[in-house]
Amino acid sequence: MQNLKKLKGDASYRKFFRKKSNYGNSIVIQAKKDKFKNLLVYDAISKILNKNKVLAPKLYQENYKNNYIEVEDFGNKTIFQILKKSKNKKLLYFKNIIKLLNQIQSIKDKKIINFRNKYYRIPDYKNEILIQEANLFCEWYVKKNLSKNKRQDFNKKFKKIIKTLSLCLKMKKNVFVHRDFHVSNLMLVNNRIGVIDSQDALIGNRAYDLASLVDDVRLKTSKVLKKKIFNFYIGTQKKIDKKKIKNDFEILSILRNLKIIGIFTRLAIRDKKKSYLKLIPYAWELISLRINENEIFLDLKKLLNDNFKKNL
Repeated sequence: MQNLKKLKGDASYRKFFRKKSNYGNSIVIQAKKDKFKNLLVYDAISKILNKNKVLAPKLYQENYKNNYIEVEDFGNKTIFQILKKSKNKKLLYFKNIIKLLNQIQSIKDKKIINFRNKYYRIPDYKNEILIQEANLFCEWYVKKNLSKNKRQDFNKKFKKIIKTLSLCLKMKKNVFVHRDFHVSNLMLVNNRIGVIDSQDALIGNRAYDLASLVDDVRLKTSKVLKKKIFNFYIGTQKKIDKKKIKNDFEILSILRNLKIIGIFTRLAIRDKKKSYLKLIPYAWELISLRINENEIFLDLKKLLNDNFKKNL
């Protein structure tokens, strides 16, 4: 393990190390759990991105048997860090990120040969997956914060509402969706924006990554800036139904942030990563922001208000 420096982890089971050698630095990613997704799929998706001129970490070597891969080192400069320090150039950075998002959403490749010489095909982002993700809110946050008597009734109503909302989505599910597209997963590499943490990519709704970027729980931005980023994206689309994408953006933002509240609660309880709890209040703020913009959320708003009024 010499020449390896352990790096700060993320919300997954992976461990990261920076490897120093005479040829430069690299990153060693170790994953004993979910190693198919965290190693093999991670590299397969990065290959698809690089093939389409989107900067992603290249594979240097793999040792799947011993639970690790070695990939290109993108350094330490995340777009998140840059935006936290930037006062006047936020919109400019976001415009460049939207251009990158357009590039990602234009990717047509859905399969590639992975490092074990087998085809990996990007799965579809089916409604069932969306519903399953939103239900993490019930499994972890509701379980922690509501009494057993209230939980049963809440969960039954919640699942029915979420299913209805998923059926209200109007856009086609036909673009590459990174699924965790926010500024902490974007790196500045030689004046280009590189993309990391892409192993959860699916083929789905173009509004999802836009919602992930604009309503990012890790980076507080003003309503004015959020609107400018959204409108800039709309302006880059030649043929797009504004009402449809606004509808889907709002639904997916709420579903994503409910999922995030569930995941962050799970990280605190199961994995003892309690630092994520401090992000939950802003996730509630984002839900509150979007839930008032469309009457299709009336049932969800009532249910959340009846049980978590102090948060909305």
